[in-house]
Amino acid sequence: MTRRRMRMAVVGFGWMGQAHARSYMRMPMIFEGLRFQPQLTVCADTLAERRASAESDFGFAEVTDDWRAAVEHPDVDVVTICAPNMMHCEMVEAAAAAGKHVFCEKPVGGTPAATARAEKACRDAGVVTGVGYNYRFVPLVQHARNLIAAGELGEVTNYRGRFFSMYGADPLGLLSWRFLLEQAGHGVTSDLLSHVIDLAMMLNGPIRKVVGSGETFIEKRPLPSEAGTHYDKGSPEGPMGAVTNEDHFAVMAVFANGARGTFECSRTMVGPQSQMAFDVHGTGGALSWNFETMNEMRLFRVAEGDLGYTTVRAGERHPCHASFVPGEANAIGFEDVVTIQDHEFLTAVAEGRPHSAGFEQALAYVSVQAALLRSWETGAWTDVSSLRID
Repeated sequence: MTRRRMRMAVVGFGWMGQAHARSYMRMPMIFEGLRFQPQLTVCADTLAERRASAESDFGFAEVTDDWRAAVEHPDVDVVTICAPNMMHCEMVEAAAAAGKHVFCEKPVGGTPAATARAEKACRDAGVVTGVGYNYRFVPLVQHARNLIAAGELGEVTNYRGRFFSMYGADPLGLLSWRFLLEQAGHGVTSDLLSHVIDLAMMLNGPIRKVVGSGETFIEKRPLPSEAGTHYDKGSPEGPMGAVTNEDHFAVMAVFANGARGTFECSRTMVGPQSQMAFDVHGTGGALSWNFETMNEMRLFRVAEGDLGYTTVRAGERHPCHASFVPGEANAIGFEDVVTIQDHEFLTAVAEGRPHSAGFEQALAYVSVQAALLRSWETGAWTDVSSLRID
């Protein structure tokens, strides 16, 4: 079988840029019957050591420090954007103008308005889009979606979602771009809550109205002496800079189907290290999932006479799991989920059809985010209105 070449550009070669590059390289070895062959054509990054690694370790044909040279490269079909959030919109618009299909890490713009502009640019250009809501593609999350859609939980009445991470819990964590409004845009409402609410809408439909509030608990952090990430530490004796976006946000919500929801996210809470989790309760059952134990799900079904939760362990009967490991209760990991996500996106590109989650879903989240930010200012319940630009 002849495979279609899929020539890739990656912009931003930090952790997620490298994760996507690895997924492109391993994809033909993972998925049977693959109809396309990803090729690492060009990588753009401002750091020389990352460019050197992209070329020597990953095998990119070209490297550059100019993102435009990558985005507009004549031999590129698909652009993957993993740069700081406030750069997303300009990069997306340039890629769309060049006729490239675009995958962008969330939130596709540091502000809701920027995301709306990016979505319009790609819609007008007619290119296929993808956004990095990777938790959608965990096999047990897909299993949960199928159970809810089949009515196994009855009518959903309550939804609780959360993402608690400790990456910002140390006050000596460097003042990287993630903590700065001018580079990251908003804080945890873009970085963490976007995942939480995207999953909620995937599993239980649109959100009608919200009320929420946020807080910045660590107001100053050490300035980096050179480029550093939010995982790097600084000195208490060194210069400090102000954090300009939020550490924490809490939400109450009403779904369009009448269910009630609560959401919370934090990057400074001590204890949970990567607790991206949800609980769904219906008239006929309930289920719970937590990324920290991503290969297990708790399930309670009234129709089966359950007196409590049972544990479902991921295995080859769940979507995409068997592509990585056969049998039952054999675990997969984070980068396996990235590979599933990237495979689904590139398959949509090859077939010329929309991908979910694409920029339409990114726009749906930032429409909720905009309502939340207004609610934070006013302290009042706020209706969710689409930010789509016609």
